[in-house]
Amino acid sequence: MGDSQRNNKGNGKDKENYEAWTKEDSNELLYLMVDAIKSGQHDANGSLSKINVERVILPRLNAKIRFPKTYNHYLNRMKWFKKQYNNMSTLMRNNSGFG
Repeated sequence: MGDSQRNNKGNGKDKENYEAWTKEDSNELLYLMVDAIKSGQHDANGSLSKINVERVILPRLNAKIRFPKTYNHYLNRMKWFKKQYNNMSTLMRNNSGFG
C-alpha cells in the first residue's frame, strides 16, 4: 500500500504535470478569442474552428504564459467559460432588483 496507491489518486489523470489556469491566462485567452473574431477568423456561424485555434490563438497564448496549453486545455476552459456565463445569466434573470 505504499507508493503505488499515492501515485494513482483521483480519477486516474496524471495530476503531477497539471497546471491550473490563472486569472491572467484566462484573460489572455479571452482577449485572443475576441481579437480573432474581430479580425474575421471565425466560421459562418461565428464559432472558432479547431484549425484557427491551433494556428492563431494557441501559439500567441503559449508565447505569453508560463505553462503551454493544448487544444484540449482550450476546450476545457471553454466549458468553464460557458458554465460561468450560464451561472451569471441565471443570477441576473432571477434578480428582480427588489430585496
